[in-house]
Amino acid sequence: DRHDHFDQIENNDIVFTTYPLLGRDSEILQEHEFYTIVLDESQFIKNPKSKTTQVVFTLKSRLRLCLTGTPLENHLGELWAMYHFLMPGFLGGLSRFNLLFRNPIEKQNNVIRQQQLRQRIRPFLLRRTKQDVASELPKKTEIIRTVSLQGKQRDLYESIRLAMDAKVRQEISSKGLSRSHIMILDALLKLRQVCCDPRTMSLSQAKNVKHSAKLDLLMDMLPEMIEEGRRILIFSQFTRMLALIEDELQAAGIDYCKLTGQTLKRDQQVDRFQSGEVPVFLISLKAGGVGLNLTAADTVIHYDPWWNPAAENQATDRAHRIGQDKPVFVY
Repeated sequence: DRHDHFDQIENNDIVFTTYPLLGRDSEILQEHEFYTIVLDESQFIKNPKSKTTQVVFTLKSRLRLCLTGTPLENHLGELWAMYHFLMPGFLGGLSRFNLLFRNPIEKQNNVIRQQQLRQRIRPFLLRRTKQDVASELPKKTEIIRTVSLQGKQRDLYESIRLAMDAKVRQEISSKGLSRSHIMILDALLKLRQVCCDPRTMSLSQAKNVKHSAKLDLLMDMLPEMIEEGRRILIFSQFTRMLALIEDELQAAGIDYCKLTGQTLKRDQQVDRFQSGEVPVFLISLKAGGVGLNLTAADTVIHYDPWWNPAAENQATDRAHRIGQDKPVFVY
């Protein structure tokens, strides 16, 4: 029923909206000139070609602010997008920025260009580390658990590794390294899936392998942790993996709640966990990696470590944030 409130915009001090709604409501919002526009979790506009980012660029205001814990996740172009919203033209056009800064810094490791970019953006950047903001935060302990693949799972991994190795080499020899990224990422993705659980794969040879060493370790760890009174967040990149963990939790009689892109009543799931009703919260990295406050948790498990440490830290910080009064363990 938000359309009923559009004519009230002029009569109110603050207007809240979400990134997905910007595209739908762009015509209404573009009619207004705001005094200030604040983008929270502003990494959402990191892709300058996306519809949401294009709409954000057209909004009118006198003052603009970006707030983010991860201004850079993949490449310097994301920084350009935020500064283009804040001060259009300040870093030049995107192609010129790539020519002057992104390519020299990322591909040629050009320290002078890096220094120039840093000096240019520094006057407009207020950066505070978590230690500055929340010196009272309890300790965070990171524990890396190494799991050995066994039996059929190990054999499957090895057969896929050999097959993908041959495919990748063939692709590189015919197209060159720079044009083979998709094939390389696909190979790494398949190997990650085998490690998580062969049932997450659509390959025919994976159908016969019903055992996962990593899932076994998780189900060994959880009952003991729950008995100790721990409250646990489990992150995975794969929603199919969360469904398999869900099956195991049901079989073990462990209560849980779950948050993925398909979850309709997010707040209800968060409240169940925060109130202590359930000890385990299954979360997909994409749906719950940002924007959640889950200080009831004292344990975070990354079932499949994400290739990007910034995104992984963002997810961990759902628990390790202001309001947390217990030491946090990250597995």
